[in-house]
Amino acid sequence: MKTAREIIETYDGPHVRIMEVCGTHTHEIFRLGIRKLLPEQVELISGPGCPVCVTPVSFIDEAIYLALEKGVTVCTFGDLVRVPGTKMSLAGAREQGAKIRIVYSPADAEKYAREHPEEQVTFLSVGFETTTPAGCLSVKSAKEDGLSNYSILTANKTMPQAYEALKGSADVFLYPGHVNAITGTHLCEALAEEGVSGVVAGFTAKELMTALAVALVKFQEGKPFFVNCYPRVVTQEGSREAQVLVDEMMEACDSEWRGLGMIPASGMKLRQEWQEFDARIKYQVPIIEGKPNPACRCGDVLQGKCKPSDCKVFGKVCTPQHPVGACMVSGEGACSAYYQYS
Repeated sequence: MKTAREIIETYDGPHVRIMEVCGTHTHEIFRLGIRKLLPEQVELISGPGCPVCVTPVSFIDEAIYLALEKGVTVCTFGDLVRVPGTKMSLAGAREQGAKIRIVYSPADAEKYAREHPEEQVTFLSVGFETTTPAGCLSVKSAKEDGLSNYSILTANKTMPQAYEALKGSADVFLYPGHVNAITGTHLCEALAEEGVSGVVAGFTAKELMTALAVALVKFQEGKPFFVNCYPRVVTQEGSREAQVLVDEMMEACDSEWRGLGMIPASGMKLRQEWQEFDARIKYQVPIIEGKPNPACRCGDVLQGKCKPSDCKVFGKVCTPQHPVGACMVSGEGACSAYYQYS
């Protein structure tokens, strides 16, 4: 019986495009040297699974508006600080006197608000199904603690609608294991019935190699398929507790994705009974239309239309030290992976 590595290295089937939906998969596959094992007819392309990368320019502009115009202390994950907005990044706003604090979780932001009642505090809530429950818990804690100085600015997104928007962009999806740990596998199974193939993958060398080998074997059979290659973490039903929490506190809304545009019902916002913690409502944030740098091809990279190295500014004008787009900033971004490893 062949090992996963032997299956990959000896693959002699038709050309196949496998989309690494998750940015962490992109980085790990590079870091572990797995790309060097692939035959030329196996093409890996990046997808929209980096939460910082798909967050639109307008969201950064909204955060800067809160910090500079409303005097709000903005708490955020570190990756967002250097993502370019229309005129500046959050780092640029900080140079102009804005209070920008890096936190490691929404709970840290809620704690800061509790310990600094004289400041208005907003947490930048970005991410997919994996991180949304934590944002909800921070709001729940703020209500229990009686805080009136805490809110969240939401850019939370859900993957199902993105998969629908990406139909036809790849032959096989490498589904993000951490998202499926929350959502379960029902959606992936339904997509297979619609003709969309994919495998759920973990993050170790063995798990990634296994997922890729299974994808290649199944692809040669010529039928749409779905296989859960991360069963130690991912179940069919997912995390019911997380699903119930998010459903209780949030509802679907239309959301803009960098590169993919506005996707109906692909975002999450606080329900009406929790709107006192919604920063857009609390501070009456105006509608802001962000303008990305026209030289940046992050949007095309996120759709699998091009590789980072195809972008004219990649590695020249755009570097991790001086990023032009979000895909070079984020630790999960495809451009940062190509720059670091390729």
